[in-house]
Amino acid sequence: MSFWNGGFLNNELSKKTSVFGLRLWVVIGICVGAAIVLVLFLISLCLTSRRRSPSSSPRKKPQKSLKLHLQDSTAPVTKDIPEIHHHHHQSASAAAAAAPVSVADVRIDVGKADHRVVLADHHHNSHPRPPAAPPSASTTGTVSGETIGTPSSMGGGGGPPEVSHLGWGHWYTLRELEEATGGLAEENVIGEGGYGIVYRGVLADNTIVAVKNLLNNRGQAEKEFKVEVETIGRVRHKNLVRLLGYCVEGEYRMLVYEYVDNGNLEQWLHGGVGEVSPLTWDIRMNIILGTAKGLAYLHEGLEPKVVHRDVKASNILLDHHWNSKVSDFGLAKLLCSERSYVTTRVMGTFGYVAPEYASTGMLNERSDIYSFGVLIMEIISGRAPVDYTRPPGEVNLVDWLKNMVGERKSEQVVDPRIPEKPSPKALKRALLVALRCVDPDAHKRPKMGHVIHMLEMDDLLIRDEHKLGRESSSTRSSERYHHREEGSLSKRDDRTRWQ
Repeated sequence: MSFWNGGFLNNELSKKTSVFGLRLWVVIGICVGAAIVLVLFLISLCLTSRRRSPSSSPRKKPQKSLKLHLQDSTAPVTKDIPEIHHHHHQSASAAAAAAPVSVADVRIDVGKADHRVVLADHHHNSHPRPPAAPPSASTTGTVSGETIGTPSSMGGGGGPPEVSHLGWGHWYTLRELEEATGGLAEENVIGEGGYGIVYRGVLADNTIVAVKNLLNNRGQAEKEFKVEVETIGRVRHKNLVRLLGYCVEGEYRMLVYEYVDNGNLEQWLHGGVGEVSPLTWDIRMNIILGTAKGLAYLHEGLEPKVVHRDVKASNILLDHHWNSKVSDFGLAKLLCSERSYVTTRVMGTFGYVAPEYASTGMLNERSDIYSFGVLIMEIISGRAPVDYTRPPGEVNLVDWLKNMVGERKSEQVVDPRIPEKPSPKALKRALLVALRCVDPDAHKRPKMGHVIHMLEMDDLLIRDEHKLGRESSSTRSSERYHHREEGSLSKRDDRTRWQ
């Protein structure tokens, strides 16, 4: 019976139908397959509509409110990078919906004693005290101040925006910067060098800035320029000048920095400071250590690492406490981890440039270390890296200092204007660091992290020796030194303000 039923069913399914003469089982198979495809298509439509519906509406609202916020702002209409401010008056849910806080938006204010965690905010503004006048010198690069790490806002006297969807900075228009600098007026020039001209500028919100009009980068591809500058603009360190923003318009390439009116290291080393320099040995060592920490952050604290390629005295700015801030790294080169060097057009200042970089154009962080070694020698001796006014054997600072150390005349290389000479051990330690940094073999030069370690050991050594010296010296001599140091600093504070 079952055999008969199976044969009957097989005969029925094998009969031809009126649909193109197809057999019945073929037609049934096609119908089942079409039904399955239709069901899958309907399921995919449902899933797609569910994904779109919750994500489309919430994203439009913040953009609309952001546009209204920018339109209602009292600041002039410019090509600003859209920014999202975090106000204390917002509730937690509203702040989270409007602008989620990312790790890039949070910074530790390392320049303050309480180490606050800082967000961009309207209620904290910087009011730096009036500075003293640094002595004049041939070159100036005063593009920073004491406001590093201080939050500010877009309008109303605060400063350039701190937080944007790119994580930093401001995109200035050419018209905005021309108005700030009086049309790039000559009387506003505060520095001039191989990279460009630096102008003192005042923005519409009364923020004082330094505007660098680049000369060598005119015509550089806009995309390439933005990638490099935006990467460097995210750098935050207490020993690095803060890059506030940039301008890319036509052939113009401009960088906007924080401004400092306390001068640069070159002015205090080679300007008219008198017979006694306000830069004591301890101050000079603090400047060297701060500069080393800033460079170490560029070399070892970032990925990709940043090579400054123009480390020199005029690019080391000083605040009112003689803390050093490395400036002018807006034209630095990025060095990816998979590359040990980058070949580029030789840039830098004569006397500071590493020999292998000058001869081959192959640039890496060891080139900066050589320049840093020359800078240490300059700070210790008070001499310029190259000085043609000196006798033939003393024109080149590196060669002269090497000869003096080789002849055991280390004490004679110290700047005679330093009010109190360093101990022999402290001097030898500083000279050792400098000589290792200018080693002709680039691979034998220490990394900046190792340099910091050696300098901090030197700092401990100096403190111990000062403690022993105070115990063995008379009270009268100690008071005499104290009054001499205060007198030199007070003379500096009485000078008129330099602009």
